[in-house]
Amino acid sequence: MVDQDAIDDLNLSSVTDIFELTPGAQFNSGPRRTGDTPSVRGISGAGVLVYFDGARQSFLSGHDGRFFVDPTLLKSVEVVRGPTSALYGSGALGGVVAFRTIDANDVLEEGETAAINLASGYQSVNEEWRATATGVWRAPDDFVDVVASITRRDSGDIALGSGDDLPADDELLSSLLKATVRPAEGLAVSAAWQRFSGDSVDPNNPQGVNLAGAGNDLVNREIASDTVQGRVEYRPAGSDLIDLSLVAFTSRTAVDEDVLDTTRFVTREVETVGVVLDNVSRFKLPGGVRTILTYGGEYYEDEQTGTDNATLDGTRGGVPDATTRFTGLFAQAEIVAERPFGAPGELSLIPAVRWDRFESEAVGEADTDDDRLSPKVGLSYKPNETFILFGNYAEAFRAPSFNEIYADGVHFQLPDPASPPGPPQFVSNLFVPNPELEPETSRTWEGGAGFDLDGVFEEGDALTVKGSYYRSDVDDLIGLDVDIPAGCFGAPFPPCGTGQPFGNVSRNVNVENARIEGIELEAFYDARFVYVRANFAHIDGENRDTGEAIEGLFADTGFIDAGVKLFGGATRLGARFSLAADFEAADDPN
Repeated sequence: MVDQDAIDDLNLSSVTDIFELTPGAQFNSGPRRTGDTPSVRGISGAGVLVYFDGARQSFLSGHDGRFFVDPTLLKSVEVVRGPTSALYGSGALGGVVAFRTIDANDVLEEGETAAINLASGYQSVNEEWRATATGVWRAPDDFVDVVASITRRDSGDIALGSGDDLPADDELLSSLLKATVRPAEGLAVSAAWQRFSGDSVDPNNPQGVNLAGAGNDLVNREIASDTVQGRVEYRPAGSDLIDLSLVAFTSRTAVDEDVLDTTRFVTREVETVGVVLDNVSRFKLPGGVRTILTYGGEYYEDEQTGTDNATLDGTRGGVPDATTRFTGLFAQAEIVAERPFGAPGELSLIPAVRWDRFESEAVGEADTDDDRLSPKVGLSYKPNETFILFGNYAEAFRAPSFNEIYADGVHFQLPDPASPPGPPQFVSNLFVPNPELEPETSRTWEGGAGFDLDGVFEEGDALTVKGSYYRSDVDDLIGLDVDIPAGCFGAPFPPCGTGQPFGNVSRNVNVENARIEGIELEAFYDARFVYVRANFAHIDGENRDTGEAIEGLFADTGFIDAGVKLFGGATRLGARFSLAADFEAADDPN
């Protein structure tokens, strides 16, 4: 969990910077915000779930980003690594990223009823200016409170370490409006609207250090993302059996791309409507064993539409008009026994189970559906308040997305080497739908240890260290199979042409039985005059059938944040380092 103090201390320009604090979480998108996509333990795309205050964010694109929120609105970010949470839902083979936005209590001190916060900032790497205004009001009797915040950022070309400038032009506006009413003791009803709008000029594929050019048109990209939700929380005084939460939400994200110097205009829109209900009951089993039982269910529906005014039917290649419905039921218990079998300390057992079902459909294509039961179990032992040993086993299930099942239309174009002299003629590689696509499933083992020490070098200091090893076996891993006739590269046979008659196609297939394993280490030391935060991540993976390296791996990485505290901690002077080893986990030397 990255809390608000750490978020404020990082002085973020983008939420991607938060992930430096979490080993095993990476961004492979490059320096442009418009391409921000996460990878957790080697899994990316639909294998990483994203939530805003409990509302699922289902927008996925091959090259567009996923995090449409400004860090100034955040009070915490939780990164759940691996498929160890039965509560968050299906699809989390890699993990979960859960953002939580600010509340009135995060701004107001005890006894305060109103506050206005104005802030501004500048960074030279892309000449970005930021302005933020936040207003908070709370009734003296705490019956109602309101939060309103808005942030604007304007930035330009990005200075790279090579000395070159990466062309970019980015304007964004991010806002939050939230109100909470407490009509009775133990009852809170809240509503929130979170909006993000972005306007940028960058390549169609903005990831990496890509430049606009042939096959990667320069576009004016407009992003509009809205999440509206209502929440009811009921915790009656004196009851250990009722701790109820109900969240209903709708989120809509649309990305429009106007291809400059042409008349082409393409769109992608994903709308999600859902509801989540859960309850927490606390009780004791015989022998004084403490038990916390969490159970509930969720339902949500994703609907996608895509348009392209350059195609005959107005549809966009790779963006099918499709709908997917998900249903999930879950239960998790946390059972804590003191002095287990006469040993000192306490033993915690966390069994959990989740059932998920999906149904996908698209016009003119075969429907597809499946369901799966996914068990999980965790065990930890604390012989004292200082030391902990833990281990987990989890199974996970990810339904193929409607993009993976129903993708059709043009994927990309190639010059036809057999075309006569004159203006170049092109052939197209076409997406082919695959309704027979199987869900991904995984089995993950994880073990580790940690300790918390106080008074290590002086009175009042604290040292926290944690390390873990994990291994995931992923079956039916979904990958994109791209076939291009050799004739498209100038060879005489087979001939180069468009689509299936020539084998010039792309199709999502279940291609790999993957094994992914890794090590994650993290430590934090805090004292009166100094602080040090550090982490390290190593990951390796292969196709168990062929021994080849799989996609999604990254180099060994480390992060260090260290400094000194001055004037009683009111001022800190320090430095941060992001370190990476050579990356060699690839079969192609290039």
